[in-house]
Amino acid sequence: MIKEQLIQLAEYKLYTKSIQHDSANVTVVMDAGYGDDSTSWSPLIDDVSKLANVFLYDRAGLGQSETGANPRTSRNMIQELRQLLTETNTKPPYLLVGHSFGGVNMQLFAAEYEEDVSGLILVDVTPKDYRERFLPTMSQDFQRAYHQQFVREGNYEEFMESLKQLKETELALQIPVIVIGAGKKDHYSSESQRLWNDMQKELTQISSNSEFVLAEASAHYIQRDEPEVILAAIKRLIERFK
Repeated sequence: MIKEQLIQLAEYKLYTKSIQHDSANVTVVMDAGYGDDSTSWSPLIDDVSKLANVFLYDRAGLGQSETGANPRTSRNMIQELRQLLTETNTKPPYLLVGHSFGGVNMQLFAAEYEEDVSGLILVDVTPKDYRERFLPTMSQDFQRAYHQQFVREGNYEEFMESLKQLKETELALQIPVIVIGAGKKDHYSSESQRLWNDMQKELTQISSNSEFVLAEASAHYIQRDEPEVILAAIKRLIERFK
């Protein structure tokens, strides 16, 4: 069963899409990257919905959601997500899947509500020390383009505030975590790709039960380039929960 809703939060409405699987007891909650709406997960949805319940949503100002008044930082976003899950009667346990900036949100959600989370999958996620450690190694053109992208939801300062919020959260999760890194990033030198891989691997340190997977043929949107890699990770964590 598929149900699409606009849920009222404060002065604005956010779009949600729920897919119910008759025999499933886990809900896969998916959060897209910066500036992306829930349709970015389209290559995966049919297959994931055969395994579990699925919950998708558009963050404020994206897709079918209205613009929100709250600052666009991860802390505010996970509170909005929590409200959406409550209002739509979407019961835990949740298997969280976050791409890029969505993975920042999902880490904070897991830290805040770990008792409701069965697992976490991070898909080529922005590292918390990206600005300090990775960005300065790239060309001036790359850095300029990076700064100029923050126009679709939240600004550069709000994005960096979200990374700061993640830094300030001491993540010591007990749930299983799978980190999936993109092995063929656009415009990356071999040195930049190695550094990116290393920083992705380091994300496994947030949990005592974690693993790293390299999607060797993928650029940033692994869900488009190698959706089967993400699907396999979801299957593994669903099996572990049973």
